Amino acid sequence: MRKFFAIRTKINLKIFNALAAGVFLLILILWMVLSEQGSISPIFLPTPRSVFGYLANVMTTGQIWSDIGISFYRIFMGFILAAVIGIPLGILAGTFNFAEALIQPVSEFIRYMPVPAFVPLIMVWVGINESAKIAVIFLGTLFQLIPMVADSVRAVPDDLLSAAYTLGAKPRTVILKVIIPAIAPRTMDTLRIMMGWAWTYLVVAELVAANSGLGYSILKAQRFLKTDAIFGGILIIGFLGLMTDRLFVLANRKLFPWAEGGS
Repeated sequence: MRKFFAIRTKINLKIFNALAAGVFLLILILWMVLSEQGSISPIFLPTPRSVFGYLANVMTTGQIWSDIGISFYRIFMGFILAAVIGIPLGILAGTFNFAEALIQPVSEFIRYMPVPAFVPLIMVWVGINESAKIAVIFLGTLFQLIPMVADSVRAVPDDLLSAAYTLGAKPRTVILKVIIPAIAPRTMDTLRIMMGWAWTYLVVAELVAANSGLGYSILKAQRFLKTDAIFGGILIIGFLGLMTDRLFVLANRKLFPWAEGGS
């Protein structure tokens, strides 16, 4: 028991997985008890049976697969665009003081603005096609990403930079050979967090004149008070988000094993 409460001490993987699965099971049991006893109307809290029945139906008929595909497309396009622009800007802001003055204050200012407030402007700027949905996710993640990458660059030990300069490295070489490799594992973790932001902005993105997608299916179910469909859509988004999160963790371990003490 003492080992469980030791700070940063790893526990057996089987115990870890059992504890994680136990939490999900506990939530499911609590949900079943609250919904099945009849004290709460199904309009407010559908039963697990009705939700999983809805999911089985839409997956069997194939109705949901196209929504999953289009939502994946929107999320990954917005996310990739944000990463391609945000990572270089973050590296510049964390490396050069003048770049920090040009980039970071604006990023910090914009990242506190609510993305849904930009929806009317996005519709004016880029129309109501797929570009609008991608733009919502892009804006929601870009200005969160830049300061986090900049902080990762600032966390690189000065000793590494001094050693590189002592060996005759130029600033460009220091960035390419020291800073970027040093921040790579942490940047992967940052992208993992940003992917979570992208999934949360999905419903907002699909407010923009959408007629497909997981967010749209949730909003459509809301109009008819089909809470089983709402819960089902939320569970699908949560499951897909968890899968992408685990893929990022796996990629980080494979690409940068030294970051967690591997060899």
